[in-house]
Amino acid sequence: PEAHPIVFDITDKNAMKAALAALPDAFKNIDLLINNAGLALGLEPAHEADLDDWETMIEVDIKALSRMTRFVVEGMVERGRGHIINIGSTAGSYPYAGGNVYCAAKAFVKQFSLSIRADLASKNVRVTNLEPAQVETQFSLARFKGDAKRAARVYAGTKSLTADDVAEAAFWAATLPQHVNVNRLEIMPT
Repeated sequence: PEAHPIVFDITDKNAMKAALAALPDAFKNIDLLINNAGLALGLEPAHEADLDDWETMIEVDIKALSRMTRFVVEGMVERGRGHIINIGSTAGSYPYAGGNVYCAAKAFVKQFSLSIRADLASKNVRVTNLEPAQVETQFSLARFKGDAKRAARVYAGTKSLTADDVAEAAFWAATLPQHVNVNRLEIMPT
């Protein structure tokens, strides 16, 4: 299929709007939105956490996802079809020590997904919250600000999920018949 890449800072609302407005006509009618922005920074307990890290996670994990959804969902409703897949996390249901704002942000993603699903139930627009656990990507490297040894310890001795596993789950949910909505899908490594 054809693709049209766009690059913008997802924490910049005006850049996001401009990027969407500048889409070529062939790409304006978005029928599948996968909100895959997720960021965890640090693993310190709340009383030692970096407030700037907390605010960055809120910008990326909550505000950017909310804005992109709002900008795209209106067209989906107008066309009477579409699918929003939010990449949440099991951390939204099972918080862990040091996860503080990240876990709270993923709980927001879960509740936001269920809430907009309720809003859109009669509009033929599907909403799915995909909730993976321990996916081996650059996630931990970002969390630990480039400390490769510390990031590697997260996955040591395990067979973690992969980005392909998560993509396969998103593909499955997106390719079900239009009348089928997967509200939540929690996936974990064995």
